[in-house]
Amino acid sequence: MIDIKKLNIKEKIELFKKLGKEIASKGIKGDTELAHINSFEKKLLVSHGGSGTINLETGLPQYFGGGGGGGGQPSTTTQYIREAPGIEERKLGLMDTAAELARTPVNIPQINVQGMSTLENQGITQSATTGLGANTLNSGIASIGNAQAAPGVANQYGTAATNAAAMDPTSAQFQNYLNPYSSFVTDEINRQSQMQQNQIGQNAVMGGAFGGGREGVQQAELGGRTLSAIGQAQGTVFQNAMNAFQNNQNLQSQTNLNAGNMALQGGQLNLQAGSQLGQMGQAQQGMAQQDINQLMAAGGLQRQLGQQALDATRQTELQRSYEPFQRAEFVKNMYAAGPTTQSAITQSTSPGTNPLAQAAGAGLGAYATYSALNKAPALQSAAATTGRA
Repeated sequence: MIDIKKLNIKEKIELFKKLGKEIASKGIKGDTELAHINSFEKKLLVSHGGSGTINLETGLPQYFGGGGGGGGQPSTTTQYIREAPGIEERKLGLMDTAAELARTPVNIPQINVQGMSTLENQGITQSATTGLGANTLNSGIASIGNAQAAPGVANQYGTAATNAAAMDPTSAQFQNYLNPYSSFVTDEINRQSQMQQNQIGQNAVMGGAFGGGREGVQQAELGGRTLSAIGQAQGTVFQNAMNAFQNNQNLQSQTNLNAGNMALQGGQLNLQAGSQLGQMGQAQQGMAQQDINQLMAAGGLQRQLGQQALDATRQTELQRSYEPFQRAEFVKNMYAAGPTTQSAITQSTSPGTNPLAQAAGAGLGAYATYSALNKAPALQSAAATTGRA
């Protein structure tokens, strides 16, 4: 007897091949292969007509049959290809893990929107204050209005000046320009004339010619000179009064002309001031708008950065929630890319069944079962012969 323990590995493999070939040749009714099968494959062979009996010579399970007759060629062949048991179990476990992950709700983080920034709120508040340069612009409009009224005012002063230059004094107005002391001049002329009259009279009395023609002539000459002197004095007074009135009228006329010119100049200045104030009002409004635009731009940048921070936080939470799925996907890819060992089971259906063959097969099966129970073979293992299935 061979001592297996003394054999090296190559010798054991060679012996195993020879033994396997010899044992496989002991199969009946077409069983020619010696193979390892699992419990599922065993049930599959039996469900499709395999005998499931014990070979009388080898003591191993045999699964010939599947329709009886033993040697006929099958008309229909079905081939089952599955993963090797260990790999299949791992993949089934992965499927269970994936199913459990699918049943577990994923915590989807809320989508948050960044609110308005402080600068944006400040810009919106300032934009609500309209008409920033309105007061300045209204002042400019008022100045332009005054400038438009200046020609009319100047025309009024010019008309007043023309009227004043052409106006003749009334009696009441002329009295205002008479010298109030002119009566003293007339009284003095009359007093001097009276004294001369008295002197002429005295001379006439002393000469004995009082009341004569010579005295009368002297008195008449004196009276004429007196009246002439009074007339000249009054003419001078009247001429002075007229000159004073005319001077005053000329002064008023010149004053009105000057006032008219000043009105025109003031209107020109108001027009220039109105234009400048209007430009200043527009500049104020433009500067305010620039300030608002800068606030909104800077505030928008702040809000954008805040939104990016919120989005980054949400993305991080999403990645954490789906990280188990990524690990499951990684394992699946590893299984898919790694080496696989497949087992094949072929199921066949014979074209026809002979009742005599079935009966003979049943008898042989019963006999094999009886013999196996009495023989108690020592080589019972997971290795079994398969039919042409």
